[in-house]
Amino acid sequence: MTLHSILKSKVAEWGKSNYTSDYPVISEIFNYNQNPETQNLSYLRKAQFEALETYWYLRLVEKTPHIFDLYKKYFQNEAILDTLNIKLTNEDWRKIAISGGGLNSIFEKIREDDDFVRKYRLEALRETLILSYPSYILALAMGAGKTILIGTIIATEFAMALEYPEDNFLKNALVFAPGKTILGALKELSDIPYENILPKRLYKQFITTVKFTYTRDGEKDIPIIKGSGFNIVVTNTEKIRIQKHSITKSLIRDLFVDPSQEDEVKEAIANRRLQTIASLPNLAIFSDEAHHTYGLALGEELKRVRQTVNYLSEKTNVLVVVNTTGTPYYKTQILKDVIYWYGLSQGIKDGILKEVRGNIVSYPEVTDKDFLKDIITDFFKNYKDVKIYDGSPSKLAIYFPKIEDLTNAKPVVEKNLIELGLDPSVILEVHNESKAEVKDLFDNRINDPHLPYRMFLLVNKGTEGWNCLSLFSTALARKLTSSNNFCLQAASRCLRQTPGNIHKAKIYLSKENVGILDAQLKETYGETLEDLNRTLQDMRKDRLVLRKVEIPKVSFKKKIQKVLPKELLLDISKIELKRIEGEKEKFRKTIHSLDEIPQRKGVLIFVREEEIEIIEDFVDSYTFAVELSSLYRLPLMLMYDKLKELYPEGEIPESEAIELKRQIEEKVRNYEVKEEEVDVALALIRPEGFNKEERDGKSIYVTEIVYHKDKEKYLLKWEEFKD
Repeated sequence: MTLHSILKSKVAEWGKSNYTSDYPVISEIFNYNQNPETQNLSYLRKAQFEALETYWYLRLVEKTPHIFDLYKKYFQNEAILDTLNIKLTNEDWRKIAISGGGLNSIFEKIREDDDFVRKYRLEALRETLILSYPSYILALAMGAGKTILIGTIIATEFAMALEYPEDNFLKNALVFAPGKTILGALKELSDIPYENILPKRLYKQFITTVKFTYTRDGEKDIPIIKGSGFNIVVTNTEKIRIQKHSITKSLIRDLFVDPSQEDEVKEAIANRRLQTIASLPNLAIFSDEAHHTYGLALGEELKRVRQTVNYLSEKTNVLVVVNTTGTPYYKTQILKDVIYWYGLSQGIKDGILKEVRGNIVSYPEVTDKDFLKDIITDFFKNYKDVKIYDGSPSKLAIYFPKIEDLTNAKPVVEKNLIELGLDPSVILEVHNESKAEVKDLFDNRINDPHLPYRMFLLVNKGTEGWNCLSLFSTALARKLTSSNNFCLQAASRCLRQTPGNIHKAKIYLSKENVGILDAQLKETYGETLEDLNRTLQDMRKDRLVLRKVEIPKVSFKKKIQKVLPKELLLDISKIELKRIEGEKEKFRKTIHSLDEIPQRKGVLIFVREEEIEIIEDFVDSYTFAVELSSLYRLPLMLMYDKLKELYPEGEIPESEAIELKRQIEEKVRNYEVKEEEVDVALALIRPEGFNKEERDGKSIYVTEIVYHKDKEKYLLKWEEFKD
C-alpha cells in the first residue's frame, strides 16, 4: 500500500463528514464546487477536485506535516522500510542490531552516510528526509489541468487568509513555470474563472486583493512591494536562483566601471530578486512540473533550483512547497512525496485523454522509406476528414533524432503526399535551426484553425509544454535517444482530449522505439504500452454552443401566498386567557423474572406491568410573564396579573405554558394569509452561465459537459439537423 492510496481513503471519509475542521469556510468552498447530493462538479475536473481535497486534508486535518512524518504515522516497523524501498543486506542488519540501533538509526544513516546512500541508491529518499519544510507532489496525467489546480489552491488559500487573517494561511505564492513559458503560465493563471471556484462573497474579496506579476527580462528586481501580501509571482528557474550566470551584461552596464567588479555586481542583482521574494510573508512555492524543483540527482541545474527553494525557506516563512507533475515515478519507484496520483489510464477512462486502445502500431522490420509511407497513408486514410470543435483539421507529428534524418526523410514524405493527392505545403518542419517566425508560429499560434499545416516534421521540438489541440497522431522515426523521457513526451503529445471528439489517437513506433517507450512509461508512470493499449474510455467530453441567445421566455401562472397586515386596533387589556389542563402523560413499564420453562426459549418471563405518571416541569409566573412580554411585546405587569389570576400558586406546568402561548398568538395575530395567481416568465437560456468566446469576429457562448459514453445516445447534435 502506498501513502497516496491511504490518503485517498482518509480524504473520502473527511468528505463524508462534510469536511469537518476548525475552519468551516473550507466546507463552504467544497460544497460550492460540488453538489453534496449528486456529487456532480460545477467547474473543476474530478482529478483537480480530488487533489484539492487531499491538499486541504493535509493542511487542516493533518496540520501541514512533513512528508516523512506522514510515513511514520501510517507505516510502522518493517512496513515503513518496504514502503520506502529500503532493502538492507543481512550484514548491514547485523551491524545495526549489534550497535543497538533501530529504524531511527537507519534513517540517520540515510541523512549522514554518503556511502550507505550510494550503496542502496537512496538519493531521492535522502532529499525527502533532509527537507526542512513540507513538500508535496500532486501527480496528475497530462491534460488533467495542473496549472488550473495550482491557481485553485492559491485562490482557496488566499480566501481562507482573508477570512481568517490571524491564522496560518498563504498570503503569497511563487509559481515556477516549466521552461521559459512565464507569460503563458501567467496568462493561464490570470484567466482562470475564479468565480466558478470561490463562492460569491469570497470571490469578491479575492479578486479585489490578488496581484499577478512576473519576473521580467531587463529588470533588476521584481515589481512588488516588499513585505506585502496576496501576490502571485510567476517566474522560472532562470530568473530566481542563487546564481549570477543568468544576469546579462546589458542589465549591469551602468553599475560598474572596473571589469573586476562584474561577478560581484551580477551576484548582487541575482540576490536582489531573491531578497524581494524572501520578504513576502506566509509564502508557498509551486512548481508546474515537479522535476524542476525535485533534485533526484538529475543534474547540477536542478540542484541549484532546490538550493533556491531552501534559501527562501530559511529567509521567510515558507508554509508549503507544492509540485505538480505527470510523471510520479523515478527509476520505476514512485516518488515518496506523492500525496495524490491520477494516472494516464485513469485519464483515458475519464475522457480527459483520447483513447488509444488498439492504436499503438509498431514496425519490427521495415525500412525508413516504407515506415514513412505506411504511417502517412494510414493517417490520411483514418483522419483525413477529422476535425475538432473549432474546425481545425487533424494533424500528425513525426519526430526525428537529428536534423540530418529529417532532411533525408522530407522528400519521401512529400512524394507520399503527392501520391495521395495532397499538397506538400501541409508540411511544417521545425527544429533548432528554424527561423524565428517558424518557431513562434509553432510555439504560440499552432492552434489557429486557419493554418494550412497537417504534418509536422520535428527535431527536439513539440514535447513538454507543447499543446496542439488537433494533434491526433505521433510517429517516432528511428531511435530517439534523447534524455529526460523525450520518447515518452513525444509519443504522448497526441493524447490530449478535445470536446466532442469520438476518435482515438494513434501512435506509430519504429522497432527501436518500442522498448524505449515501454520502459519510459513504466519508469515514469508505472504503466506499460499494454496498459494503454487495453484501456477503454468510459467518459466523454463535449462542447455545447449556444446558437440562439434571444429565446422568448416561457410564461405560466403560479399560485403564491402573501402575508398581509390587518387594519384593526387591538385592546391588549381585554385579552382573555383560559387555563386548559392537559392530560397527565404516562408510560408503562414491564417487570420480568428469570425462570426456566421446558419447551420454551429463553428464561425471561412476564410478571406484571406498571403505569408511571410523568411529573411535569414547572415555570414560575414571573419568569413566564417576562418571556411572554419579550416574545409578543406585551406589557409585563399586565401579563403577570393575568397569570396570577389563573395560577395563584405561582407555578405553571410547561404543557399549559405552551397552550397559553398559542392562545396569545391567536389573539394578537394582526395579519392574514391570502393566495393569488401571478404570471411568471421563465428564461430557457441564461448566457451568463456560458463562457463567451470570439469566433470569426462574432461572439459565441460555449460550455463543456462530461458524460458516460453509454449516455451518448441521448445527446442530439445540431449538425444532424442543420440540413
